[in-house]
Amino acid sequence: MSSENEQGGGGGEEAPPEQLALIREAVRKAKVPKAKPRTWRGAALAKELPVARVLVDKGVLHLDRYFDYAVPEELAAVAQPGVRVRVRFGAGGRTVRDGRREGGSLIDGFLVERVAESDYSGPLAALAQVVSPEPVLGPELLGLARAVADRYAGSLADVLQLAVPPRHGRAEAGKTADPLPAPAAPEPGSWRRYARGAEFVQSLASGGSPRAVWTALPGPDWAEEIARAVQATLASGRGALVVVPAGRPAARVDAVLRGLMGEGRHALLTADAGQERRYREWLAVRRGAVQAVVGTRAAMFAPVRNLGLVVVWDDGDASHSDDNAPFPHVREVLELRATRDKCAFLLGSWSCTVEAAQLVESGWAAPLVAEREQIRAAAPLVRTVGDGDLARDEAARAARLPTLAWQAVREGLRHGPVLVQVPRRGYVPRMACAQCRAPARCRHCAGPLEAHDAGALRCGWCGREDAAWHCPECGGFRLRAQVVGARRTAEELGRAFPAVPVRTSGREQVLDTVSGAPALVVSTPGAEPVAEGGYAAALLLDGWAMVGRPDLRAGEEALRRWIGAAALVRGQAAGGTVVVVAEPTLRPVQALVRWDPVGHAVRELAERAELGFPPVSRMAAVSGTAEAVTGFLSGVELPSDAEVLGPVPLPVTEVGRPRRVGGPPPGERWERALIRVPPGSGAALAGALKTAQAARMARGGGGGGNGSEAPVRIRIDPPDIG
Repeated sequence: MSSENEQGGGGGEEAPPEQLALIREAVRKAKVPKAKPRTWRGAALAKELPVARVLVDKGVLHLDRYFDYAVPEELAAVAQPGVRVRVRFGAGGRTVRDGRREGGSLIDGFLVERVAESDYSGPLAALAQVVSPEPVLGPELLGLARAVADRYAGSLADVLQLAVPPRHGRAEAGKTADPLPAPAAPEPGSWRRYARGAEFVQSLASGGSPRAVWTALPGPDWAEEIARAVQATLASGRGALVVVPAGRPAARVDAVLRGLMGEGRHALLTADAGQERRYREWLAVRRGAVQAVVGTRAAMFAPVRNLGLVVVWDDGDASHSDDNAPFPHVREVLELRATRDKCAFLLGSWSCTVEAAQLVESGWAAPLVAEREQIRAAAPLVRTVGDGDLARDEAARAARLPTLAWQAVREGLRHGPVLVQVPRRGYVPRMACAQCRAPARCRHCAGPLEAHDAGALRCGWCGREDAAWHCPECGGFRLRAQVVGARRTAEELGRAFPAVPVRTSGREQVLDTVSGAPALVVSTPGAEPVAEGGYAAALLLDGWAMVGRPDLRAGEEALRRWIGAAALVRGQAAGGTVVVVAEPTLRPVQALVRWDPVGHAVRELAERAELGFPPVSRMAAVSGTAEAVTGFLSGVELPSDAEVLGPVPLPVTEVGRPRRVGGPPPGERWERALIRVPPGSGAALAGALKTAQAARMARGGGGGGNGSEAPVRIRIDPPDIG
């Protein structure tokens, strides 16, 4: 309003003095300049560090870099490194007004840093909005996310989507409690059962950073042992991070920690908690209110301050491998954190993966195991039922339940519940020698051989046919792909023991615990509930379906599943018995009988080293349509020591059926090629694949959108390579 109007001139109707006073007061209180927040056109820039480097949340490889934006003066105070922002993106240089780039769509991002000058010579767009002044992306988390993105040939934005939970305003506005003083160092407790267990806990309490691969004794004490390791680390003034495969084990560790240290010393980060509670707990960790975290997969990125210990339990569980790009694995991420933060590392399980054995063999970690006397005292008695026993057993042929298993169930029900483990549907066995059960492998690349409709054998990796296969172990020529064991397990057991209640635990309903009363508990692998006082006996049925799956890890996974179930059974001294229906000569069965998962992993590692299998070598899977895969492979500059296997067709996903992770869309025919490199070339392979994929996306393909080229999917170290 002009001064003439204020004085009543200009021929206009004179406004009442009171109204003019209100207008003048409103003008004095208005913020200057009145720039549009969308573009901040006309607004002054920040006097110090006027340029913000932003990571835009696009998640495509050719945009995996920082973009510079101008910082308006009004946002200078809140536009700090680590905050969430919104920016204009995609307009190009077509629309420039008053020296400020405009246009484009609003997208989210993270402000990474503030600098004095931009490397870009043209006009900059301004930050559109600071979503929240809460700095959620610290330099430690940013560095870890970048290392993970480079290792898995992914984008930094995709990793941060996994690492930083979605914002919740109410949780962010809430106050965070003050941190509690460090607890007292705990007694070693049941860690004394291991040869160097007490020494491990004492090292943590004194500020040490030991690295160990821990083979836990059977029984429920594993959760308390992890909790004591966490308490010892907190007693030294450092933080701790524990990652478990699912919500049930997370709840067990959470309960033990509350019992040992009380409330307010740790956070529980699981997907079941809900968005608000999970973000509130995550903020408490980031703000330093708590120094310990227990959680599932996404917790591997938890921003624990002064990290002193990282723990991963049961690293062989498939839940530890993320289903979203770039598909990081908890074990590998925590190894990176232990190396970057120079903190302690504990990999624990009842079983032992080949990767864990490699950590020990390389000297990166030390073994933490019990003496054989302790193992024999804690483990149940394991008995086997092989094909020969089934052929001679009239009861097994009639009822599909071996006599030995029936007797073990009958005896176990006198003293408590009995666990029955049955493989899930869809376990398709791979081809093996009918005489010695050795897996049928390709003579060129050692991949698994598959039988097709025409009867010819073809490698599942390189696609070569083998019409003259014979077993290199025994010289046999016959193959086997039959599943032997009980199929109607629950029905047969219900008929055999009509007075005993039968409970099931599986996909539809997973039980957490069962009472110690006599009952039959039929469960799929991984869904076994914990019995009060332990199970009196366990049956592990259809063992051939577990060992014979067409997967490199079939034997390792079968042993892990069996030991996971058998560890819930009472010790041999208390009468605990386990019956496994599988050929006793198989290596995983022998390892179960001896309760020697470490020996099995060491022998498996030696065999993989001889054949060039992971984890001794690094592998990448490239999948897509035949034309897309061929075109991608022709354009990528692979390391000189890389070996390409395939491509071979992938199973077609039927319309209406659940889609496997990494599988083709329903109805589409895809192929997959495997790229193998020796140790030391993994980073070069990931870099080459990332560069080629970024160039392909820049041309409009590979991302699964509306580009001119069909998408190509890349997965480093795929868990299921056949």
